Amino acid sequence: MSTESSSASASASTTPHAVPSTPNLGPTGSPATFSSSLPSTSLHNVNGTNAEVQARSRKTPCPALTKFTLYENKTRLYIVASNVSDTRHRLLRIDRTLADQTQLKAVDDGTVYTGRQLRSVLKMLDEGNRAGGGLGRARAFFGIAGFVRFTAGWYLVLIAKRSPVALLGGHYVYHCESADVVQVSFNHKIDRTADEQRFMATFRAVDMSKNFYFSYSYDLTTPLQRIMTLSGPGADGATGFPFTDRFAWNYHMLQPFETFGAERSEWVLPMIHGHVDQAKLNVLGRVVYITLIARRSRHYAGARYLRRGVNEDGNVANEVETEQIVSETCTTAFYVPTPDGWAPNRRYTSYLQYRGSIPVFWTQEVAQLTPRPPIEVPVIDPFYTGGAKHFNDLFGRYGAPLMVLNLIKTREAQPREGKLGVHFRECVRYLNQFLPPDRKIEYHAWDMSHAYKGKTQDVISYLEDLAEESIQVTGFYHSGPEPISHDIEREGLPPYRSTIRVQNGIVRANCIDCLDRTNAAQFVFGKRALGHQLYALGVVGDPDLAFDSHAVNMLTEMYHDHGDTIALQYTGSALVNRVEMYRRMPHWNSHSRDIIENLRRFYTNSMLDADKQAAIDVFLGLHDTPPSRPGRPLQRGNYAHWYDPAHLRTAFEVAECERRLRIFVEREADVWAEYYRPHAFTPLGKHFAFVMNSTSKLFGNRPEESEVSPFLARAVQPRLMDGVRRLIGSPVSSPIAKAKIKRSARASNLKISTAPSVASTEDDDDEARRDAAELGGLGDEHDNVAVIARQLLRPSVSEIERLEYERYIEQYRALLRAPEGAGVERKDRELYEAANLEHDLDASMAPPDEATYFAYVHSEGAADDATYKDWVESGTRVWK
Repeated sequence: MSTESSSASASASTTPHAVPSTPNLGPTGSPATFSSSLPSTSLHNVNGTNAEVQARSRKTPCPALTKFTLYENKTRLYIVASNVSDTRHRLLRIDRTLADQTQLKAVDDGTVYTGRQLRSVLKMLDEGNRAGGGLGRARAFFGIAGFVRFTAGWYLVLIAKRSPVALLGGHYVYHCESADVVQVSFNHKIDRTADEQRFMATFRAVDMSKNFYFSYSYDLTTPLQRIMTLSGPGADGATGFPFTDRFAWNYHMLQPFETFGAERSEWVLPMIHGHVDQAKLNVLGRVVYITLIARRSRHYAGARYLRRGVNEDGNVANEVETEQIVSETCTTAFYVPTPDGWAPNRRYTSYLQYRGSIPVFWTQEVAQLTPRPPIEVPVIDPFYTGGAKHFNDLFGRYGAPLMVLNLIKTREAQPREGKLGVHFRECVRYLNQFLPPDRKIEYHAWDMSHAYKGKTQDVISYLEDLAEESIQVTGFYHSGPEPISHDIEREGLPPYRSTIRVQNGIVRANCIDCLDRTNAAQFVFGKRALGHQLYALGVVGDPDLAFDSHAVNMLTEMYHDHGDTIALQYTGSALVNRVEMYRRMPHWNSHSRDIIENLRRFYTNSMLDADKQAAIDVFLGLHDTPPSRPGRPLQRGNYAHWYDPAHLRTAFEVAECERRLRIFVEREADVWAEYYRPHAFTPLGKHFAFVMNSTSKLFGNRPEESEVSPFLARAVQPRLMDGVRRLIGSPVSSPIAKAKIKRSARASNLKISTAPSVASTEDDDDEARRDAAELGGLGDEHDNVAVIARQLLRPSVSEIERLEYERYIEQYRALLRAPEGAGVERKDRELYEAANLEHDLDASMAPPDEATYFAYVHSEGAADDATYKDWVESGTRVWK
């Protein structure tokens, strides 16, 4: 032990980066020590003079620790953390010999080691612990998720594998692929072995290899607007952890760092549970990143039927904050160089949405194993205490105004969801009577399911109107002014914006489960916001984006994955109703898929939710806490003044946010060496920005379409079953439809139509009815056979089918027309040219003349015209 202490002291005295390693007691008087080396930065004189700015023109490197190595022996756990360039190293020692296994002791001397100094320290530690087996074998991992304890000693939870999923401002976002648990106490004495094993098995039931995300240098728990305006928990003067603990699912496991007094050190690595997805949009040479981040709250988290409504603390079930970040990658970092120093990168935008269960007390019992358990409201609270706390918290986090979009059913044969709609409406009405007129909650109730099934409204158009209204009211975040091109022609438009733009307020959407209908609505809001974000960046000239374009199709897939992930976490099955259904463009297998997902959801909710809820409670550290139940006595506040007046102020003032944004830019570390790694060879195939999903990789793109705008609406390609449906379609049975077929055949001299034109007018319908009367009303099999026979004898194709066939033929000729470097390999081009010359493809595809065609038909033994006429009139098949 003396060797270890002396070696650390010697190293600290020789390194120029050394910080005195004075142990400090935690706030609870714990003997554990932990020292942090994060420098404190003053807010004074941030702007300074030009000379001061130029003196600070060279930024300090990013201090993030991204690589970790564990050395293990009988007395200590040694963890070495390094940055990606291996120029900074930190050392953490964890004692394994404490007699009291309820305590945990970890020491960080606060020293930043160079590579040579670290090798010297490790060598001395190995020699000093030779009697106990030295340092032991090195074990690489990628982060400390935290510490956990059940009935006996402590365990160390490590991130064993990772994979990059997003890139924001030069900061990588990773997905946890696997996690390991290491026992801290070497002499681990367990008094209750069965209980310890049961807790450990329950803890491991939460699969950390699914939907857990983290970043070493970017706060995933906080929206981009709060990060760049220094309004989040990481701002100066803030206490506690430098992240939003509501969305940090390993918050309980990070509590020992707070006990050590190291809650703001580099070892702390918050992890969110939800969904992260990123794709790039190629716009005629410009690259735009679209990032979707879903943060699930750890408060009142759990399974579907076991977590409903709101608890007494104002936390709702299935609470998810969704952030849509759109940025142009002209410059990777959040800052750009200027002649006067550093300036904010103007090409970052962000839009926030929110979903959560209806904030009243309600439950559903699953004991009877019914697919749709009855909804019960066990507590009638006339003052809506839970809802008041919930909306007060939303005002504090997002500001005003708040817009509520309630999508539950109102027309039901057996009132079910409608009961909650009444309570929710009364809750908002009661709370609004005490709010100032300009801060009242905007409540929109709309039966989305009835609008779709009854075909009384266009669901997508109605939601787009609401989305446009909400974006105009709440706004979105943009880190810079509008493009100067917007100032050229401003007729009929708002004044030119020369400042940043901020989002004040949020849209809160919900249905009964906050899944299918809510996700479709959030997609429409996200699509509308995407148009405004791209317009603010100067990428498009009109914020109204067309459906069936590559950009919107890519966003649709991202929201599908987003909704599937949230649904799997809450119910155990994927989405049932997708956006295509509400657009009335369902996939051919959507019905069978919906049946399977409903069965899976019923089985999971009935059989597995209890174990799932227990695992979540143990993972979040709630296994010793009594569950929150609506029947518990409520702690009532002031009935009239249920809100905090400070929460009703404007949350983000533009002038203050611009000032803080300049401070953020000065503090943002240099990510160039960490991101580009100039001293390491990185193949493009392993570079995340190169292999990221993009519109250029969408299925069906031809080489000549590589330079076409992704905002143009593409023709919807026929699906696989469309042709099958045309082939096995039922015969025409309506007399009006048959009359239109007959009249159309007479007019065009072609007997090919099987359905009336969709563009027919009322006069067409009247004429069709007259023809139907001539046909004798309801038609019979004779008339159907005649129509089919005319089709078969004189076939022709419609204009759409002809264009489809030409596109099928031309897809190979595109190889010859494709320019060099358009993605067509030389061997494919040469192979096609050889085949074309050998078989004379152009001549072989020339259609035969009419005489040749009829000669071929008669030579094959077809009936002559007289026999065919007799056959048609008699309805009997007669051949020579």
